[in-house]
Amino acid sequence: MHIEVSPLHRHPVARLRSGPVAVVLAMVAALALTVGIAPRAAAAPGSTTGFDLPFSGAPAFERVAPPKLTDPSQLNRPLGPAAADRVAAAIGLSPKDALSEQQYRALLTGGGIGGSRDAAKIIDACLLILTNTTGRPMFGDSVVGSYGLYVDAQGMLQSPANASAPTRQVNSLIAPGGYVGTWLRNNGATDSLIALYRSAYTIEVPFGFVAQQMSGTAQLVTNTKAGLTSTVGMSMAPPLWIVNFALLYIVKPSLAAAMPAYWAPIPQPVAAAITASPDGQVPYSKYASYFE
Repeated sequence: MHIEVSPLHRHPVARLRSGPVAVVLAMVAALALTVGIAPRAAAAPGSTTGFDLPFSGAPAFERVAPPKLTDPSQLNRPLGPAAADRVAAAIGLSPKDALSEQQYRALLTGGGIGGSRDAAKIIDACLLILTNTTGRPMFGDSVVGSYGLYVDAQGMLQSPANASAPTRQVNSLIAPGGYVGTWLRNNGATDSLIALYRSAYTIEVPFGFVAQQMSGTAQLVTNTKAGLTSTVGMSMAPPLWIVNFALLYIVKPSLAAAMPAYWAPIPQPVAAAITASPDGQVPYSKYASYFE
């Protein structure tokens, strides 16, 4: 049975009223009121993935997030165009909702009405980090997207949700009333913005926000399934992955298609080192052998 997802009722987690979930529900309602658009993406109830709330996100969409890999060949494998279109449809988006090629180029260069090169640099960096899959290496030829990690220009390994990461700093740009929304409205992409807010994006954002607030400096997530406990970077937790997917799909569907199709457990010594680090970063050169 398909259900209509709304911010205030008929939501799969609406009956859970305590702790972080209550905060999430309040934020969903507040976000819908702020943007003036109620989400209308629909989906069937999701399956258990091993992530706990709020890291699992809305149960209705948990099933579209990447599963844990079951074969080494799946490590850092990109989604691909067909799978990306299926995910997009499941969360309420379609290729027609994406920016035109001209709008895409203007956004990434800081062009257009009200464009900012500084903002464009942050957005471009986010696109690189979130698509760090096979064939798209980053610094030091690192490819660690499935682990929910990335290596910055200084050679430091960290979660994309680390406070210093462009993928965390971009939050102020994509907030309602922020740079991205204003730019889209000013540059003929209001329909894309409306499509984004009507998708599962609006439902998942509060889950992602609360998850980040709960996760300290390291920004890693614990997954427990079938008696096995493992750790992965925040960007591969369902709500964060879906939010990022929706944003990339709106910008350019081929970018969303380059996101990781599976998540992989971070090797325990690496996860322990990141957790113990005061800034949530460790030298990639010291731990690169764990990813070979």
